[in-house]
Amino acid sequence: MPGPTIDIVATVMRRPTLVVMLLFLSPLFALAQYGSDLHTVTVTVAQISQLQVNGGALSLTIDGSGVAAGQDQMTTSDQTSSLGWGTNGGSMKITAETNVAAPLFALKLLAVNPTAGTAAAEITLSTLASDLVLNVGQSLGSCELRYTGVALASQGTGSDTHTITFTIQTQ
Repeated sequence: MPGPTIDIVATVMRRPTLVVMLLFLSPLFALAQYGSDLHTVTVTVAQISQLQVNGGALSLTIDGSGVAAGQDQMTTSDQTSSLGWGTNGGSMKITAETNVAAPLFALKLLAVNPTAGTAAAEITLSTLASDLVLNVGQSLGSCELRYTGVALASQGTGSDTHTITFTIQTQ
């Protein structure tokens, strides 16, 4: 064992600069102070509600097919559109309304198979918002939209062009 001790001493003796630097710097490390500080970060999430109608413009045409002789009421339906939504709000619902104040013919709307929330009963669209889907709070969801045009033979011919506004709001 004396051999290794002599080797270590010999190595240290050959590098006196290293020894001096270690002896000089060690008091500085002992006196060094490390500090800490605080930083407050607040993450705020606003209420976000988004709606998207898929399917483009529709044209409902009552052309006589499926119309029974002797009956005044005629209808046609389309279920190729859908509505998607996302909201982080609490108790929310989706409403629908039309921009046509005095339509010649009735336009009805029903939310079919909602993936979140509960479909309200079929509504006849007017300029007053009507409930379409209830209880949609804090969800991502979608539903099919079934539009039904209703006309009476006694009303004659014509057309109404509706712009439907969907709104997600507090229930």
